[in-house]
Amino acid sequence: MPSLDDNHTGARIREQRRLARLTQRRFADLLPYSYSLLNQVECGARPATADFVAACAKALNVDVTVLTGQPYVTELQRDRLAELVRPIRESLDLYDLGANPDLTARPAHRLVSGADHMCAQVRATHLRSAARELPGLIAELTHTAWATPSTELWQALASTYRTAHDISVKLGYYDLAAVALDRMDWAAQRASDACLAAVRQYMRALVYFREGEYRIGQRLITAGHSVVLQVEETRETLAVTGQLHLGGSVIAARAEDVTRVGHHITEARRIAKRIGDASDVHWLSFGPANVALHKMSAAVEMRQFDDALKQARKMKLPTQLATSRRAHFLVDQARAEMETGHTESALKSLVEARRLAPEQTRYHPAARDTITGLVHMSRRTPETLNHMAAWVGL
Repeated sequence: MPSLDDNHTGARIREQRRLARLTQRRFADLLPYSYSLLNQVECGARPATADFVAACAKALNVDVTVLTGQPYVTELQRDRLAELVRPIRESLDLYDLGANPDLTARPAHRLVSGADHMCAQVRATHLRSAARELPGLIAELTHTAWATPSTELWQALASTYRTAHDISVKLGYYDLAAVALDRMDWAAQRASDACLAAVRQYMRALVYFREGEYRIGQRLITAGHSVVLQVEETRETLAVTGQLHLGGSVIAARAEDVTRVGHHITEARRIAKRIGDASDVHWLSFGPANVALHKMSAAVEMRQFDDALKQARKMKLPTQLATSRRAHFLVDQARAEMETGHTESALKSLVEARRLAPEQTRYHPAARDTITGLVHMSRRTPETLNHMAAWVGL
């Protein structure tokens, strides 16, 4: 069995609690969780769920990443992904420098199609190739948008900034992800694109969801709805509106607001029935399948694991569903399976998530903590679980 004494989220919570000079009893009083659960998480006997980590980070006044250990630098360096982050960071800093006289850019139509290709790469979980190509594309689009400005070019530039955000989040660089969202807003304003602006608000809301600031997240979802309501109703605006409701559903679930969860899921389902699959709109994967996936995720967030597992087992995912979304579902399913005592099934779900999306799964905090939980629950650690634990760096 791998040793997890110093390399899991619970151990980092314990370290930060001690630095704050808090006993376990005193710290538990500051949390909406029991002393018993805190004790089990700190020693690694129970996984540190995302909502638990967010509550601890808020009580300790530290960033969530301090407790999760993100970015996982050792693994990123081993995978040679860390070296791809700095060029992305530098490309985001070109935004206000105007056209570059030393740069020869590809034709505008190829840059626009390149921005779409980047979105497709991320949804296919080809993070390495996307991260390698992205900085050059941002540089070319920045130059061209300044030299020959057009709505289409500003939209494409906003799209590449969004891709920078997506890659940064998946690799655990949340500070860089925040910069990318600011750049996305800057480009969306120049494109005068209400839907892009609303998508940015949706993504900002998920930042506060991760940090445990659910009221701010809900306000951002409302702000996104307000932006979309200002323009004519189209299939595009409906898809964005529906995705905002899905974002709102998981935020409400984390806040244990069952009524609001039901409202958001109902509205999203109504829109999905009206427009069908709209996964082509802003690469949001919106449609009936994503509504079902978010309903299951909401049950996981509310710790209704029996219900979540029942939903997961009835789920029939369409073949066109993005790989990134499919892998995320498997990680959610693994957590529900572990929490309901189906440890062998949980391991199988994680192995399948790894097969589909190795880079995304390796750096997914929930996957890592579920693996930690499985290790501590196993009387005799299966060889497959040993391999998974070593693979994520535990």
